[in-house]
Amino acid sequence: MPMTPEAKVKKKVKEYLQSIGAWYYMPVSNGMGRVGCPDILVCYSGRFLAFETKAPGKIKNVTPNQLREINGIQRANGLAHVVDDVAQVIAIMEELDDQIIKAGAGD
Repeated sequence: MPMTPEAKVKKKVKEYLQSIGAWYYMPVSNGMGRVGCPDILVCYSGRFLAFETKAPGKIKNVTPNQLREINGIQRANGLAHVVDDVAQVIAIMEELDDQIIKAGAGD
């Protein structure tokens, strides 16, 4: 069975996260978890991130439940983003690396 466009984005994001040594988890949507939880939860260099993945061009198709969860993560000082291309994840992670390096330079 062919992969959906969103599944292709998720696959590329997972491959990238593995390549940089990030821990990630994809919650299973089975009605037992949090409705609207982002697709991919990540821990990287002691930082919590969450990515809600969308098919290319569908980045604005965020449900109210997804937006609630994204806002909750951000209020708790986590990073939560909606992405529709692995290039966006790469840019976010590179910016995070830059922030970590700058913070370490002050030690």
